[in-house]
Amino acid sequence: MRFSSFAVENGGVAAAGGQGSEVRVWGESDVLVVSAPLPGVLRVRLMPEARANSLGFPRAPVKQSFAVRPDLPDGLSLNAADLDDELLVIGGGLSFRLDRVSGAWQVLTGSGSSARVLVSAPSWGGEAPAQRPALDAERFNLRRSRLSLEAPEGAAFLGFGERVGPIDKRGMHLTFWNTDCFPHHTETDPLYVSVPFTTVLHGGRAHGVFVDEPWRMEADVARAHPHEVRWASAGPELDVYVLSGPRPADVLRRYADLTGYAPMPPLWALGAGQSRWGYRTAEDLRAVIQGYRDRGLPLDSVYVDIDYMDAYKVWTVSRANFPDLRAFVREAAAQGVKLVPIIDPGVKVEAGYDVYEEAVRGDHLVRTARGDVLVGEVWPDPAVFPDFTRPEVVGWWAGRHKFFADLGIQGQWNDMNEPACFSLREPRETEGKTLPYDARHGNRSHLEVHNAYANGMSEASRAGYAKFSPQVRPWILTRAGYAGIQRHATVWTGDNTATWSHLSLSLPMIQGLGLSGIPFAGADVGGFGGDTTGELLARWYQAAVGYAFLRNHSALGTADQEPWRFGDTFTDVIRAALELRYRLLPHLYTLAQAATRTALPVMRPLALHWPADEDAVREDTQYLLGEGLMVAPVLRAGHRRRLVYLPAGRWAEVFNLSEFGAVHAGAQHVVANAPLHTLPMYLRAGEAVPVTEAALHTTSARWERLSWLVHAGRDGFIGQLFEDAGDGLAGGRLTRLVGERQGTRLVIRREAEGDAGTFEQREALHILGLSHVREVQGAASFAYEDGVLRLTLPARWQSVTLHLDDDGDDEVLPGDLLPID
Repeated sequence: MRFSSFAVENGGVAAAGGQGSEVRVWGESDVLVVSAPLPGVLRVRLMPEARANSLGFPRAPVKQSFAVRPDLPDGLSLNAADLDDELLVIGGGLSFRLDRVSGAWQVLTGSGSSARVLVSAPSWGGEAPAQRPALDAERFNLRRSRLSLEAPEGAAFLGFGERVGPIDKRGMHLTFWNTDCFPHHTETDPLYVSVPFTTVLHGGRAHGVFVDEPWRMEADVARAHPHEVRWASAGPELDVYVLSGPRPADVLRRYADLTGYAPMPPLWALGAGQSRWGYRTAEDLRAVIQGYRDRGLPLDSVYVDIDYMDAYKVWTVSRANFPDLRAFVREAAAQGVKLVPIIDPGVKVEAGYDVYEEAVRGDHLVRTARGDVLVGEVWPDPAVFPDFTRPEVVGWWAGRHKFFADLGIQGQWNDMNEPACFSLREPRETEGKTLPYDARHGNRSHLEVHNAYANGMSEASRAGYAKFSPQVRPWILTRAGYAGIQRHATVWTGDNTATWSHLSLSLPMIQGLGLSGIPFAGADVGGFGGDTTGELLARWYQAAVGYAFLRNHSALGTADQEPWRFGDTFTDVIRAALELRYRLLPHLYTLAQAATRTALPVMRPLALHWPADEDAVREDTQYLLGEGLMVAPVLRAGHRRRLVYLPAGRWAEVFNLSEFGAVHAGAQHVVANAPLHTLPMYLRAGEAVPVTEAALHTTSARWERLSWLVHAGRDGFIGQLFEDAGDGLAGGRLTRLVGERQGTRLVIRREAEGDAGTFEQREALHILGLSHVREVQGAASFAYEDGVLRLTLPARWQSVTLHLDDDGDDEVLPGDLLPID
């Protein structure tokens, strides 16, 4: 693999001296290209056997990425130095070293003696395409390009998209091939979402590796070879991005800088949703909404499955089942409920059906290797498939959204978009229930673009609402996706089952998606397949308090699982969990807005903030909302207590956000007593969380009743709140609550930026961890209740000062608080 030649180029043109935006290196058969698209990000394109794979050898062909954001700026300048048998490239704060004899390479932070190795690739290679007739699709090389990366002892590998298993994927073999699998199990691989991006934790430091290949791909994560991660792709190259840290949060931010940030969801989408495959008529949905309202259960959305369509034809409505859907949308909205319909990519073959006729006339469909329109079966039979990998098809599908806009619909869920296909009219080689490897998307094969298919569909949805309903913030939910899907849609984890194992599995799956650059994700509450129980449903609602979105969804033929189906005892527990969710909406909404700026997920694994703590890194039965609010749900049948791990710091029990108990030192496990009505929660010292009153549905994110739950630390505390209309494209107001210790004083300030409009806000503070308060200045009233200092604040307050008898060195338990003098 000796690399005898290299060129430093700007836009493909040789640059003077050793500077340029790309460095291209080649030898007898292979090509390698280095660039720095962003600070802290180095791109290494590996093209083994490029002489046989590309007619332009030794130049690298232009590559279209479905993941990298289209408005990415030009790459940074690189400096290259030829050091005999080694090539050194420096740019973007990173350096790249290539052994020109063996082809081994490394990416390091900085350069010189202080440089630290992030990624070491001892070997890479591939194969030239086999010589065979162009239409011979019976044989495929699924491991055509290969790369080995060192996996140091003790390193943890997080992310990789939607995966089962523990949060650390070390020791697993993973396949990247979006698959419709019903039901999936605790060992199923692959699933619906393929994101070949991992955050690597080693020695408390983090870096990322993103292999931007939508081709079918595999990764052996130190399983067959305990000290290597081996990537293998069916494509002719491996496009590798190395992202520096040193914190996991830095890696996620750089990944979002590269592939795009998630848009802000509307507030109503964070409320409770109810769904079922089997709500067939408008009367069914009316009964569901009335059932929630009669029992005082919060509800913001109802989802309608394929039952609403006319003969499973997308962009149609059954007049028999929904005689006036526009009127129903208005009727539900008057009760604070949005309608969210399903859309599938399969288009029914039917003469005179306008969607089918337009698709054929515009040449918008996937074709067979022989050039005919590919015909298969999904819910419609026969069905054809739009080719969402082409921009003109994305534009056409976006135009179909006028149908929903005219009905007043503001969001949808895109399903079956792996794409799922139950059977083919002309049998070909397939992997799972999908299209054949050799199906054609323009001049690309399905083997190449399969994983990216859902991205274009959801991109079209977002574009359609932007065109036809520009005044709303659309809600797009998708089952499948590839890297970059976060720019277009929220992900749910697909067709789970009503089992305790799937309740437990939901937490590492959602957290893993968050560590894969998808900050908004959730799982079907109660389980989609099979019959749930009252206890399972109640515990699932408690666990889902911190899901980025919360939807109860079940399959046709299963037992009804609306919250009131299992008796008053369980209904009461579920109501309390839903009310807790609605009380938390100011905090959840603030986390959602932060995700659009920082890429940090709403539901966070402990590893994100404690990467040097081995217990925290591997803990995936708990989660964080922000950096300091811990949720530890019960995940096993019949259990009334559980073990909880608390990382460094001091953590106050705030069970159900209303039952205040002991304060625990961190870096230890504690036992939480959790009878059925209790959700264990802990607030770390130094944190402040905004909450509001429960409501039957959301209105706006201008919180007229606002309380801050505070755990004062030795140095004080900090909290954030984002407020706006809850919808639309306007800005908002970001408020910081800052408590600062100044000797024996605690000064609390309210700092706001932006504008949330004019409204009256009643605000209160509930502070844990204080004792010996002599005087309070700036509050309308104050008192100790249940071991908590409670302050009512005047309108438009700016600061409050607490005078203490000590400087905060000795924190106290809430029950030990002394009365104010």
